[in-house]
Amino acid sequence: MKIVVICHYFPPEIGAPSARIYEMAKHWVELGNEVHVVTCFPNHPNGIIPSEYQGKKYQLEEMDGIHIHRNYVYATPNKGFIKKTLGHISFMFSSVLISMKKIKSPDVIVTSSPTFFSIISGYWYSLRKKAPFILEIRDLWPAAMVELGVMKKGFITNILEKMELFFYRKSKKLIMVTKSFKEDVVSRGIDGNKVHVITNGVNQEFFYPKEKNISILEKYNLENKFVISYVGAHGISQNLSTILNVAKGLEKDKDIQFIFIGEGAEKDKLKNIVDEQSINNVTFIDSQPKEKIAEFYNTSDLSLIPLKNIELFKTFIPSKMFEIMACGVPIVASLEGEAADILERSKAAEVVKPDNADEIMDAIVKIKNDKALYENLKESGPAFVEQNYSREKLAKEYLKLLSEA
Repeated sequence: MKIVVICHYFPPEIGAPSARIYEMAKHWVELGNEVHVVTCFPNHPNGIIPSEYQGKKYQLEEMDGIHIHRNYVYATPNKGFIKKTLGHISFMFSSVLISMKKIKSPDVIVTSSPTFFSIISGYWYSLRKKAPFILEIRDLWPAAMVELGVMKKGFITNILEKMELFFYRKSKKLIMVTKSFKEDVVSRGIDGNKVHVITNGVNQEFFYPKEKNISILEKYNLENKFVISYVGAHGISQNLSTILNVAKGLEKDKDIQFIFIGEGAEKDKLKNIVDEQSINNVTFIDSQPKEKIAEFYNTSDLSLIPLKNIELFKTFIPSKMFEIMACGVPIVASLEGEAADILERSKAAEVVKPDNADEIMDAIVKIKNDKALYENLKESGPAFVEQNYSREKLAKEYLKLLSEA
């Protein structure tokens, strides 16, 4: 089968969207399929295109047997709604005008959203190439923008929601990453028979239990510390200022050190809070390549998964939780809904209310001081994800749906 995937994010960019598509595509190639990924030049989240790509409009390359078509994008940091939107629109046009004519006779077109405008590219591709249109939804958009306060509900969001439902109806199959997303779209009139759930998962070739990385411990002065990590986007969705309140509250425990790894629109604000409040147990670390992320998890004694306290996030499943569990690192998750249910079932995490610094602090102290609990949390994670969230198994399920389409 010749599979074309349109997605805004792809390695070397890090994060859940790029990891999901790359690992799915890699497995599809291993299973004997021809896979083409249409994406833009890497620039997320700092808006800087690497020097080897600068000044180019298009480049074809290969990664693990995947044919990657990189296209022009208006690159901008992951902050500022208007500039980000212009970046998304630029890829919508370049993916169609440049890459579409270079890919002949696909059997199926898969579009991964967000971004919203990539959906338009994918639908246009499917019409011109006369191939089934498969739509993968990782965020309910524009609902997420309204809940986060980025957009106000009104005329524009009503139009966008009508467009959203139009594309849902036009798709041959809808792939959702959570059961809650499926329930949402079915409740809005989409045929449930074509809506399927393929959750995020983990590649256990990358993420598995290992000894602490000595070089990381030495570089960031973490020797003899109880290391608490947050890895991922520093944005409004995570409300990391709550975690800084936790760090401030635990300053008296001199062997605890928090590390924040990643980039995002809120990072400068968080650094200012640390400076203004003289919080001395927090270290900010730049975004790391994918192959280093597992090293940071394994060097952590505990890892955090926070989400802002809004209703929509009860439908979200942060993909990092599967990676952390696979590494056998205990988790404190401050969230509700489907992700909380999975983590409680895993017996690899302590789950508390979102945005509640006191409950997060209590859970950290509890895990740190209860050695039996700590070991149980460590041991439960790897077996749970192997049984339920192996990326290889999920890729086979996904491929079966593509074959049916």
